[in-house]
Amino acid sequence: MAVMTCVKESSMPYHTAMMVRKKKKTYVKHDQIFKELIHNFFIEFLDVFFPEVHAGIDFKSIKPLSEELYTDLIKGENRRVDIIIEAKLKGTDTLIIVHVEPQSTYQEDFHKRMYLYFSLLYNKYRKSILPIAIFSYDGKHTEYDQFTMEFSFFHVLTFNFLMLELKKKNWRDYTKSDNPVAAALFGKMGYRKEDKVQIKLEFLKMLVRMQLDPARTRFVNDFFEQYLKLDDEEEEELMQEVIRLESEGEIKFTQLPNYWEERGIRKGIEQGIVEGKKEVVLEMLKEGI
Repeated sequence: MAVMTCVKESSMPYHTAMMVRKKKKTYVKHDQIFKELIHNFFIEFLDVFFPEVHAGIDFKSIKPLSEELYTDLIKGENRRVDIIIEAKLKGTDTLIIVHVEPQSTYQEDFHKRMYLYFSLLYNKYRKSILPIAIFSYDGKHTEYDQFTMEFSFFHVLTFNFLMLELKKKNWRDYTKSDNPVAAALFGKMGYRKEDKVQIKLEFLKMLVRMQLDPARTRFVNDFFEQYLKLDDEEEEELMQEVIRLESEGEIKFTQLPNYWEERGIRKGIEQGIVEGKKEVVLEMLKEGI
């Protein structure tokens, strides 16, 4: 006679641009561009959102591992673990696996999927694994950082993972950090509609201060633009403030990449925003913009 035992699975709440103006709506592979952001700025990502982890890793030892494609034979689905990075713990020869999983849509059983990935990765590498989930979707769903399996008479396991819920972050808390990941993610953090122009302005200030190389600057800008777009009225307001700050010498927006300045200043001239600010335009032209 077969005996069926009920297993309780429970969850516990967490306690602790692209300058692209697309004319038609296109599908954005959100998880993919988040993956590129983390791969390009892995150290900065941990530094700004998980400083305790950042302090414990020897970044000279980090090595991205290939994406792993697994087949779920029960559901008949292929699953890909997005970001897998091998690293040593600082001051030791102990190797660990850091698994970062971006999630752009709400999934009720996501915590179970994180446990599945953990199990598959541990089975392959037999190393300690640090799992991190990034939730970037809009909405007020409750996420869980824990997966528990237990019987009424025995507790089998409790699996925990770190998580970052971007909508619960306030963009104002990161404007002084000069961290490229924080800057790129402003548009996915919590903000009011009336903050959009100020967010874009603070973002541009950060780009100037960070002095990234042109390729990294373009990447961060492109990512930001993907998620925070200004309408024409907001862009006019932004340009007025940019030119005012530039003319007063408060910050040199002329240090921004040419592709942004050319578009922005030309738009400003066409709309009459820079009337009386010709000296600013001339200075930009002298800079080769």
